[in-house]
Amino acid sequence: MSLSGWVCVVTGASRGIGKGIALQLSEAGATVYITGRCEKTLNETAAEVKERGGNCVPVKCDSTKDQDIEELFEQIKREQHGRLDILVNNAYAGVQVDNINIPFWETDPSMWDTINNTGLSHHFIYGWAACGRFI
Repeated sequence: MSLSGWVCVVTGASRGIGKGIALQLSEAGATVYITGRCEKTLNETAAEVKERGGNCVPVKCDSTKDQDIEELFEQIKREQHGRLDILVNNAYAGVQVDNINIPFWETDPSMWDTINNTGLSHHFIYGWAACGRFI
């Protein structure tokens, strides 16, 4: 299936699953906006998309900050003339190396907030912000 002319957003796309999704969408012809907190890894992913012949726009965006999310969608609306076809909510902040081998009852309870702020609450915020601008 060709996604030529489609505009997509993949959150948390600078590495891992999000990066893989962004690569596949771009190979199918979509313009893919990728988000992440680390500019270096975002640019590395964007370079790989370009090497494969795709079109990618890296946007430094902290998925726990509503203002960053709103600015992302304003940028897309401006640059893509009000078009957005696909939103992939992939950003997640639950796996921390120093907590992998610790039973959950021995971890700091604030880990719950970290997991849910990025991986649940802000998935809602991304959807809300996108629908408010593109539907």
